[in-house]
Amino acid sequence: MSDMENQPLTQLKRPRFFYGYVVVIASFNIQVVTWGLFNTFGVFFNPLLNEFGWPRAVISSAQSLGGVLHSFMAIIVGGLADRFGPRVVMTGCGFFFGLGYFMMSQVNTIWQVYLFYSVIMAIGVSGVDAVLLSAIARWFVKKRGMMTGIVKVGTGVGMLVLPLVISWLISGHGWRRAYVVVGIGAFVFIVSSAQFLRRDPHQMGLLPDGEQQVNAVNEDLAESGLSLREATRTRQFWMVSAALFAFFFCQAIVVVHIAPYAVDLGISAAHAAGLISIIGGASIVGRIVMGSASDRVGSKLALVICFAILLATLLWLQLAEELWMLYLFAAVYGFAHGGFFALVSPTVADLFGTSSQGAILGGVFFSGSIGLAIGPVLAGYIFDITDSYRIAFLIMTALSTVGLVLAASLRPIKDMGVASSFLTTLNI
Repeated sequence: MSDMENQPLTQLKRPRFFYGYVVVIASFNIQVVTWGLFNTFGVFFNPLLNEFGWPRAVISSAQSLGGVLHSFMAIIVGGLADRFGPRVVMTGCGFFFGLGYFMMSQVNTIWQVYLFYSVIMAIGVSGVDAVLLSAIARWFVKKRGMMTGIVKVGTGVGMLVLPLVISWLISGHGWRRAYVVVGIGAFVFIVSSAQFLRRDPHQMGLLPDGEQQVNAVNEDLAESGLSLREATRTRQFWMVSAALFAFFFCQAIVVVHIAPYAVDLGISAAHAAGLISIIGGASIVGRIVMGSASDRVGSKLALVICFAILLATLLWLQLAEELWMLYLFAAVYGFAHGGFFALVSPTVADLFGTSSQGAILGGVFFSGSIGLAIGPVLAGYIFDITDSYRIAFLIMTALSTVGLVLAASLRPIKDMGVASSFLTTLNI
């Protein structure tokens, strides 16, 4: 019998209802509204294009700039949540998110789009993953992948429902009034849901997963791991970041340009908006299935599977020129899309621990978000000069192949405690 098995156990009373599930529900609700709305930029794309006549690359730049800024802010906001907890931080994020959407109703020039959408709204969305998913990683260990997947289902639900709602609002009331409605609604919903968030189970005298006992020497196990500074000194951090670059590059192009691409093929605007909804619906399945799978087969293998599916769908997209072909693409791609977002936080927690989960998760998202920034602008620029997305699709295919290789090459940090002590000794 090992020394670990001989350690004394700390016995705690099992609560009738584990509060971690309240954190899951509140996080799920916030994901529905924030990412569901943030990913409707493609639905607003053509109304803005028709109203102002700006080049597609110029409009796409707003999404790209917002992606870079919210990912950079995620490092700061995630660190604040590590220190002050998710309730206060997400309350502030809800204010900025609602304000940004409300102010978009007053847009008349492109710089206002950059300010209201790319800056103010991006600040609001910056904490949605770094703050919420880091909290889930602390509340759950055995069920970390599954609970992360359930929370990220909120994004899929939002992408399934909100594009259709926004499309209906725009067609019936105009895009300006649509922005007013969603701005006020988002503020109220996010701020009220944030009040139920708590940082970790230890603050409430509980253990992760609602467990009753834990080895006494390991009571703080859930809070072990590397700091952001230490994590950035590892090869694994940059491999994960580069893999996310590849995914976000592809994801951003699909979300922003799939609807305009469908319209260019002669498909109606309503059916084009439906593609985003299909992606959202399929992503629900992907988040649950791949999140749960990571608990059984490990986050690395689950990540490899998602990249393999992504690569297959991008090859198919280059042949898709009819509505049914695009629907098939949206369904299969959506599965992989959802799986990726369910796997990032568990992968980070598995590699680096959870003591600085919010900051490290924010750092990984920021590094990967460079792809989010480049993708839509590059695709828009390519279309503007070639009148086609074909070259952009080829670039996406190449990058997804790189991401697959990187995910398959990931190796765990052999001794995290030794690594942390060594880096501290070197003062790096």
